Amino acid sequence: MEPASGGEGFPKRARLTKRSEFLTLTREGKRVHTSHFIVLSKRNSVGQSRLGITVTTRIGHAPARNRIKRLVREFFRRQKKRMIQSSDIVVIAKQGADRLSLAAVANELGRVLIRGAGQA
Repeated sequence: MEPASGGEGFPKRARLTKRSEFLTLTREGKRVHTSHFIVLSKRNSVGQSRLGITVTTRIGHAPARNRIKRLVREFFRRQKKRMIQSSDIVVIAKQGADRLSLAAVANELGRVLIRGAGQA
C-alpha cells in the first residue's frame, strides 16, 4: 500500500495519542453536540490541527466502531485545509453513528469544524 501523495495522509503528528490530551480537551475544550457526534475543540500551540476519536462499545462491535473511526479520519484528512487551524479536536460518536455514510459524516462534522460553515 502506497502512502497518500500531496499531503493527504494522516500522519501520527496529526493525531491525539495520549490520554492526558483527551482529558485536557474534556475539561477545557469547547463542546458542540450534533445528532451523532460530540465535538470537543481547543486551540493548540503545535501549529497544526490534531484529531482524536472516541467510539465506545455501546455503539457496536469492533467492525462498526472501526468504520466510524475510518469515516471521521477520512473527513478530517480531506478537509483539514478548510478547517480551523491549530486546534486539538476530539470527536465522540453517539448512538446511530455506525449507520452514517461518509457524506453524512462530512455534512454533520463540516457544519461544526469547517471555517465559515456556521460553527456553533
